[in-house]
Amino acid sequence: MSSFDPARMRLAAAQASALLKALSHPDRLLLLCQLTQGEHAVGQLEQALDIRQPTLSQQLGVLREEGLVRTRREGKQIHYQIASPRAQAVLQTLYQQFCASQGDPT
Repeated sequence: MSSFDPARMRLAAAQASALLKALSHPDRLLLLCQLTQGEHAVGQLEQALDIRQPTLSQQLGVLREEGLVRTRREGKQIHYQIASPRAQAVLQTLYQQFCASQGDPT
C-alpha cells in the first residue's frame, strides 16, 4: 500500500509542467533534439537548424535558465550540451513518437 503525498505530487507536477513549458517552443525543441546528438557550438546549431542568431541566443538563454543545457567555453566559442536527464528521456520518447516513424501519423 502506498501513501499519497499531495504536497510531493504537487511539486512533481510543477516540475513536469516547467519542463513541458520549456519544450513547448518549436525552436527550443529543435535545439534540444540537435543536442541529443552531442555537444554543439552555437555556430553549428545556427547552421544546422537555420535559426538566426537573435532567436538562437534567446532560446538558448531560456534553456540555460531552466537548467536543461549547460555550456562550455573554448576560446571565443560556447558549446552547449543537454544537462537534464529528465529532458533527455522526454526527448527520446518524442523522437520515437514523432520522428522515428514519420510514415505513421498515429
